[in-house]
Amino acid sequence: MSHLILVRHGQSEWNLQKRFTGWVDVELTAQGKLEACKAGELIKKLNLNLTHFFTSYQKRAIETLNLILNTIRIKNDTIIKAWQLNERNYGALTGLNKEEMKTLYGEKKIHELRRSWDIPPEPLNKNSPYHPINIEIYKNIPRNKILDSESLKDTYERVVPFFKENIINVLDENILITAHGNSIRALCKYLFNLDNYKISKLEIPTGNPLVLDFDKNKNLLNAKYLDKNRAKDLIIFD
Repeated sequence: MSHLILVRHGQSEWNLQKRFTGWVDVELTAQGKLEACKAGELIKKLNLNLTHFFTSYQKRAIETLNLILNTIRIKNDTIIKAWQLNERNYGALTGLNKEEMKTLYGEKKIHELRRSWDIPPEPLNKNSPYHPINIEIYKNIPRNKILDSESLKDTYERVVPFFKENIINVLDENILITAHGNSIRALCKYLFNLDNYKISKLEIPTGNPLVLDFDKNKNLLNAKYLDKNRAKDLIIFD
């Protein structure tokens, strides 16, 4: 049996401020660093031989992975960073406060924009400092790959091909991925074969390792969060 461990980054500065973050590169909070270290402790107890490590281009996911590996006491120079694992681009919502947007547009509309399958927010102006084309770490990404706004469907269409091309072939080994709420939701939709309604209900907590067990034929057997006190309903085996 092999294992795929998915970890959403620890709490970020903009998570704390309840702001739509998307591709903006923000730091972990002190709480977020603690969450990452606790994730490392929980993973360490599994006593697995982890051989492959993937993360996004964004520092909150990279730092989460580094803190986990430091806690497990694994030194690895083969971390693969992929922009395809980045958070969903929230378009014109980027930087705005979620609670203020609920007051302005109504909770139903904001929930639709956050959780629907194929409805993206309004596009982000290309002159905005929050637009990915104006952020230095994304300069090597082809411009035609960077959208002005993304739905979860758009996120899925970059995450899943990357998974199929780079990760599924090593799924018979133990893999650790640190990424983001929506890139992990996209991956869960694929791996758990969730319909559009179920994926709209799926929440991914920060810093809580989600362990997926696979048999020798790479069939999914089970999934569980390691921190049961902070676990979310996976709605996959009903």
